[in-house]
Amino acid sequence: MRINRAVRVGVGAVALALAATVTAACGGGDEGSALDHAKEGKLTVGIKFDQPGLGLRNTDGTYSGFDVEVAKYVADKLGVKPEAITFKETPSAQRETMIENGQVDFIVATYSINDKRKEKVDFAGPYYVAGQDLLVRADNTDITGPDSLAGKKVCSVKGSTPAQNIEKNYPQAQLQTYDTYSLCLEGLRGGAIDAMTTDDVILAGYAAQAPGTYKLVGKTFTTENYGIGLKKDDTEARTKINDAIEAMIADGSWKAALEKSFPGTGFKVPEPPKVDRY
Repeated sequence: MRINRAVRVGVGAVALALAATVTAACGGGDEGSALDHAKEGKLTVGIKFDQPGLGLRNTDGTYSGFDVEVAKYVADKLGVKPEAITFKETPSAQRETMIENGQVDFIVATYSINDKRKEKVDFAGPYYVAGQDLLVRADNTDITGPDSLAGKKVCSVKGSTPAQNIEKNYPQAQLQTYDTYSLCLEGLRGGAIDAMTTDDVILAGYAAQAPGTYKLVGKTFTTENYGIGLKKDDTEARTKINDAIEAMIADGSWKAALEKSFPGTGFKVPEPPKVDRY
């Protein structure tokens, strides 16, 4: 019996060691808060890697876009320089999990604030209020807003909120749904599609990649509050990030970052949002 017990203990120890190794390999975070890491002079920030004008990993390994500029400004206000930020890709479906696991200190990634998400994470902001808009070819004069879509082929991503909104509220449009916005853009460029629809800043980012080819209609018809996601109940960090957002708006950096990110697209910088300190 003593031999068997020793074997069981040994096997248990090996299993625990293997579990620890697997956890480390899967990129698990640590228990330190965002402000703890900021005091150490470093931060890990979640962004999108594939949204032009918002969060984009460039071919040379640098990062660009409005969300990146917001992240850098906030980090600086927390005492962390841009070169000490580690940017980590945060796909939409994984954002809450990555915050909860401590894999990122906070997320700036067109992250809409809603009640369901607030059950798992906290939000600072909003730092931008987006609205669903339409992107058309630069020479288009027929489409002036959602009420002019009768008979027009309008593209969005399958299962997306913008697609559902067109289907429900503008049934006179001929909705086409593709797997990605890049495919919608191809159709728009080639003339198979008359308009592409999603949040205005996302559309502006795509348009910025080919200045003079497309234009935003500029008639938003929904509201999405983009917030900075962080760990649940980290009130101190949320307060400091909210302070940073307000400072960015007040000193002109917010407007400058938007102008820098979407040149030549017809994108008009809106009034800045009011931070919600709920």
